[in-house]
Amino acid sequence: MVTSMESNLSATYYIDKDHPDITSFASLACKDQASDIDKALALYYAVRDQIRYNPYSIDPEKSAMKASQILKKGEGYCVAKAVLLTACVRSQGIPARLGFADVKNHLNTKKLREMMGTDIFVWHGYCEIYLGERWVKATPAFNLSLCKNFNVRPLDFDGINDSIFHPLDTKGNRHMEYVADHGSFIDLPWERIIAASIEAYPRYFERLDRNQDFSKEALAENP
Repeated sequence: MVTSMESNLSATYYIDKDHPDITSFASLACKDQASDIDKALALYYAVRDQIRYNPYSIDPEKSAMKASQILKKGEGYCVAKAVLLTACVRSQGIPARLGFADVKNHLNTKKLREMMGTDIFVWHGYCEIYLGERWVKATPAFNLSLCKNFNVRPLDFDGINDSIFHPLDTKGNRHMEYVADHGSFIDLPWERIIAASIEAYPRYFERLDRNQDFSKEALAENP
């Protein structure tokens, strides 16, 4: 669990904030921004929309979850994108940490739902950023094009209010609800997350094909 503010600014194995690719990506996104809030907003939207959400991208290999590797791949699932945002925010001298919760996802593709065997996503990840002398939650998971294919309103972030889930789709149907909170972490507790995921979704890891296109699946099911 989080113990000090300095820890929320430091580089870790996964949150490799000083990697040149991370600092370059973050600096470019924040090029015209002066305040911490403006920088956090710029980084949120850069990670949300430039890094494709792909729930078929989970890789148990430890090194695959480093922020610099996620940026290099240009895609990741919710935890990966939260790791990347946290690294980018810390690279700009703004405290950030990781938060996790189990969520019930009511909008899913048939293929992914069959592979998972449930609509409960364990250890869903988001980023917590220290702005205005308090922690604010930011979830950069679903990129804009994917939201359009799902008929889901894109999840915005204003740096003041928590941005943690899409409560309704564009038709007014419930999309997501949080069912368990795992707390906040300085670094990624990957061993715990991958163990819980393998236990919850054994079929997913048996049948995983990382070449599947989640966005196209969403579009096909939500014309």
